Amino acid sequence: MSIDPQLLDVLACPKDKGPLKYHEEDQLLVNERLGLAYRIDDDIPVLLIDEAVTWPPVD
Repeated sequence: MSIDPQLLDVLACPKDKGPLKYHEEDQLLVNERLGLAYRIDDDIPVLLIDEAVTWPPVD
């Protein structure tokens, strides 16, 4: 699944209101400035700060 580029243009990080990058292989929307990633469930971005995970993932 990929995200419509027009949708990606209007999506913003809820924490800093900046743009997000789509990582298709991980199904994540990533804010590289803050090191946060938001998951996509059933084609719906979950843009909740409390649900964000660290990016890049720490092994």
